[in-house]
Amino acid sequence: MSALITGIHHITAIAGNAQENVDFYTGILGLRMVKKTINFDAPDVYHFYFGDELGTPGTVFTTFPFEGARKGTKGAGELTYTAFSIPSASLTYWKERLRKYNIITSDVLTRFGEQLIRFEDHDGMGIELIANDQDDRKGWVYGNIPAEHVIKGFYGATLNLKAKELTEKLLTQFMNYKFIAEEEGRYRYGTQGKPGDIVDIVLDKTGRQGVQSAGTVHHIAFRTANNQTQLEIQKILMNNGYQVTEVKDRNYFKSIYFREPGGVLFEIATDEPGFDIDEDEAHLGELLKLPEWAEPHREKIASRLAKVQLNTEKYV
Repeated sequence: MSALITGIHHITAIAGNAQENVDFYTGILGLRMVKKTINFDAPDVYHFYFGDELGTPGTVFTTFPFEGARKGTKGAGELTYTAFSIPSASLTYWKERLRKYNIITSDVLTRFGEQLIRFEDHDGMGIELIANDQDDRKGWVYGNIPAEHVIKGFYGATLNLKAKELTEKLLTQFMNYKFIAEEEGRYRYGTQGKPGDIVDIVLDKTGRQGVQSAGTVHHIAFRTANNQTQLEIQKILMNNGYQVTEVKDRNYFKSIYFREPGGVLFEIATDEPGFDIDEDEAHLGELLKLPEWAEPHREKIASRLAKVQLNTEKYV
């Protein structure tokens, strides 16, 4: 039987200023804006989706930009670092590019035999770029980053937890993850152990609880193929004591949510139907797209949203 969970679908963060958010992820990191819509649970707030050419599951970083939001703090019970995958020879390029835009990066670090750099976005969001030769995804090659250096998609995510046993049980018994290795207190898990499905747990037994606001991750979503497989995993989770929501229609995928034992909000999202259901592939992310229930209120909603534009030409 095929796995119900096949890796990371998307990761969603809270941001501050909407234009700065767009500039950083499309301009500096060179991701494609694949969808500009609203937070379905807070319609006066944008929901931006950044990813590869089509917004393929496993490449999509999304944000809720709350204008004026105070900065959150990294801590226990949070996803503290989102790791993107880059080609193995691209670290020097990215260090120089980030320095050009006054972004401070770590020295080159080594983890599980691979090199990486660590830095933060304008809101303090923790980001890593991990160089590797295991990723055959194309990334967004028509943007402002040379094709040989583009971000391919997610590598993985770091969960900062006070204990790992119950979260490890969830991942390995009910979500198709397997323990891969441990290194210096970092425990690695994967569905196949490749970029796009890695979850690391770092123990922070005495650390303070994280505070969620701008610059912190709201949730991590895992991939499942379709509505049927989503209902199967929902049933498994509920039968094993997890408090799982009903299925929510997010237009571009269906979602269920629950908190893992360490406090991080998990989502299971379907690969179907994708981001081209209301825009053709050549024009993804160009217009404000609203769910059907919000269309009668388009004028009011649009009037409350800040005007944003793509400024990628400034970041060549």
